[in-house]
Amino acid sequence: MLSNIRIVLVQTFHPGNIGAAARAMKTMGLSELVLVNPRRFPDPEATRLAAGAEDLVEDARVVGSLAEAVSDCVQVVGASARLRSLPLPHFDEPDAMACELVEHAAHDPVALVFGRERFGLTNDEIALCSHQVSIPANPDYGILNLSQAVQVLAYEAFTAWRRRPDSGYRPTLPAEERQPSREQLAYFHEHLSQVMHRSGFITQPHAHTEAHLHTLFARAQPSRRELSLLRGLLASFERHLPQK
Repeated sequence: MLSNIRIVLVQTFHPGNIGAAARAMKTMGLSELVLVNPRRFPDPEATRLAAGAEDLVEDARVVGSLAEAVSDCVQVVGASARLRSLPLPHFDEPDAMACELVEHAAHDPVALVFGRERFGLTNDEIALCSHQVSIPANPDYGILNLSQAVQVLAYEAFTAWRRRPDSGYRPTLPAEERQPSREQLAYFHEHLSQVMHRSGFITQPHAHTEAHLHTLFARAQPSRRELSLLRGLLASFERHLPQK
């Protein structure tokens, strides 16, 4: 579905903005970048500012007109800082736009179109869109640069997608934040038991202490990193216990 969402940049003036826009796209799972008559491209500055999204810059498609860029799209949303004279349907809230855009993207290509850094899209270009969207901002200083605008709308599209029941989205947790396996927990409890017996903390063979501690740690649900810290603490205690 996300692969059907196309980002179209019209006559980008600064090549660095292309790279920054690609980076904004990749963080939100978008991959199709189309450039309409960019002033300078390819350019090392675009690659440099992509910072990890160089593949999107390298795969960007360059076309000669906006009409060519969106000819196969069923919905084309132009990002505009202000309403023009054309009576196009307008989204006041980007999240509402994103929900509709993602719905169409489930079956067909759609596009988010961004104009020039200095003056955006012309009326003729907006006429090629099916909808407009504006990004609410501080009325006293509502200025976003190109890559910021791409980031905001790409985020809204990604959010609308991941909230769909069929998205299958699962955030990737760092290994240390994941829950430990049953084997890792078993090793910890075995280690804890050894230290408690060697230290003399447990002296009675039928004490319920270990069972209570099992329950405590099951309720606490320590992460892998936290379990590793506890194992390190036990190992430190062991070094100060009398050798058998």
